[in-house]
Amino acid sequence: MTTSYEAVAKLGFGAMRLPLTDPDDVTAIDIESVKTMVDEFIARGGTYVDTAFVYHNGASETALREALVERYPREAFTLATKCLAWACASKEEAQACLPTSLERLGVDYIDYYLLHNLGGARTAKFDEYDMWNYVAKAKADGLIRHVGFSMHDGADVLDELLTAHPEVDFVQLQVNYLDWDDPVTQSARCMEVAAKHGVPVIIMEPVRGGRLANLPERGAAVLAEANPEASQASWAYRFCLDLPGVLTVLAGASTLEQMRDNMATFQTHKPLTDAERDAIAEVVAALRSVDLIPCTNCGYCVKDCPEGVKIPVALNLLNLEKTTEDRSFAKGLYSWQAAEGPASKCIQCGTCEAACPQSIPVITRLAEAVEHFEG
Repeated sequence: MTTSYEAVAKLGFGAMRLPLTDPDDVTAIDIESVKTMVDEFIARGGTYVDTAFVYHNGASETALREALVERYPREAFTLATKCLAWACASKEEAQACLPTSLERLGVDYIDYYLLHNLGGARTAKFDEYDMWNYVAKAKADGLIRHVGFSMHDGADVLDELLTAHPEVDFVQLQVNYLDWDDPVTQSARCMEVAAKHGVPVIIMEPVRGGRLANLPERGAAVLAEANPEASQASWAYRFCLDLPGVLTVLAGASTLEQMRDNMATFQTHKPLTDAERDAIAEVVAALRSVDLIPCTNCGYCVKDCPEGVKIPVALNLLNLEKTTEDRSFAKGLYSWQAAEGPASKCIQCGTCEAACPQSIPVITRLAEAVEHFEG
């Protein structure tokens, strides 16, 4: 049986941040709570459930076996999982992810299998480990129904990947109203690239890691005035549900209450009105009203950087910290987004500042990134 795109409900269940019985142990998943969340999701018409080999150090997949796979017929749900090949030490280890995921989940096939978090030097590992041919064969053998990839990178990188791999069935992208016109994340441009290639999109991070469900007061006040009954998260999901070319929007949930709110948004969804779109634009303006670094991600600063510092990434995360008023969140993103070129590698040569068309004091800003994110 092949799962069609049409069979996938528009709002999916992201199993990256499941409830825990011990907050200090990411593998201590509260199975009974997950069962109630799964029951709510299925009862309200949900079908698409997303996990990954590395989520909760593998416990997410085993939890879904117990809470979902062993309690519902296989045709009642659609499963997605992912392989983080660039974090594997060898080709053999990377290619072992699929059979391990199948065993953990207790299924014979994966509906949507993703090569996880491509971009930059990470992409080279998927090539080195021959993962493209590996998943193509697994698809031919019936172990995978649809092959795709996820990425947190810009539109040009996405265009290169889809041009090199026209065989992919879908792509998973970070899309939300805050990142829509962001010069680094480039959500809008990435959606345009996917549409150009005729590839459907699964949206991740529609609530920006929960930040758009817990807005600073200057943003929260705008939405409260526009509709005091609607949750902040519902605005973020509705923005994404309206976009063309979207296969499903992943809605993360850590509590039954969050799941109920998510599914209520899905079941009662109506397209955003012009007034509601204006309210979202006002929220974005309010969030960006603080003194942000005027980086446009032109890339001039990184072309001749002798240390390969990820300058636009560092500056963007400093802006995100100011926008969301959440340093710990930005710091968590920095830990992997800037891993290949942290700000602390800066030798203060000044090449970046000479090249910057915005006259940004890059050296000073990088020192700020070190203080905020590397301490």
